[in-house]
Amino acid sequence: MIIAIICSKDDEASANIHSFLVDRIKDEMGKHQVKLYFEDKDSIYLENIDERLDCDMIIFPTMHQSKSGVHSLSVHTQGNWGEAVLGGSEKNLGISPANWLKAGMKILEVKAEELHYEVIQEVTHHGPDLNVPSFFIEIGSSISEWQNKKAGELIANTIVELLEMKIPECKTAVGIGGLHHMPSFKKIILGDEIAIGHCCPKYNLENLDKEMLAQAMNKTVPKAELVIVDWKGVGSYKEKIKEMLEGILWKKTKDF
Repeated sequence: MIIAIICSKDDEASANIHSFLVDRIKDEMGKHQVKLYFEDKDSIYLENIDERLDCDMIIFPTMHQSKSGVHSLSVHTQGNWGEAVLGGSEKNLGISPANWLKAGMKILEVKAEELHYEVIQEVTHHGPDLNVPSFFIEIGSSISEWQNKKAGELIANTIVELLEMKIPECKTAVGIGGLHHMPSFKKIILGDEIAIGHCCPKYNLENLDKEMLAQAMNKTVPKAELVIVDWKGVGSYKEKIKEMLEGILWKKTKDF
């Protein structure tokens, strides 16, 4: 597999991580061919860059911003459940390599102990539009964390470890409901059985319909056959969700 790692010069965290990757990335790592890129444009606006680079998967090391200011290390796949505000296009999801997200989370959870950062998988959000599997691995949530050399090295080391290991294969699922940082799903993600690719949070449930759910399941690699619902985290959408899930295998987060 040809894997592109794309960092951005406009992104403090991305530049930080790149500084540690530059001497660590080799043309062949594990069973992969690997190329490291340092782009001028912000990663979320690199629409269809896979066509220019001729790759099978993309890893974007970037910054994570949040109003809470929590120190965090995170992973997620990109895409827009509704309107495209930050790159990508309306109602278009990326292709989520769920097993890579899970493996990344598990590595970060161990490594982050020394920094006392919170490790999270985020819901699906922002661009760019791509036609290959991709995921973001990020440092949050303010400039002091983005520039933290220990955090940058930790993310770089995690990427190297992912490239050199055999990624365990798990059953995959799509998540529905809850908060942006998916606290109700974390126990499942850190377990051994299920990897979660796309997740639609409570704040985006107005945009979730059968077509978007089908897209999320089909654009998870391997294809998702299960939906996991944070039942307390869907609020007034319970009946809508029940109807949407008719004929689909689904469980509640509390069942794990």
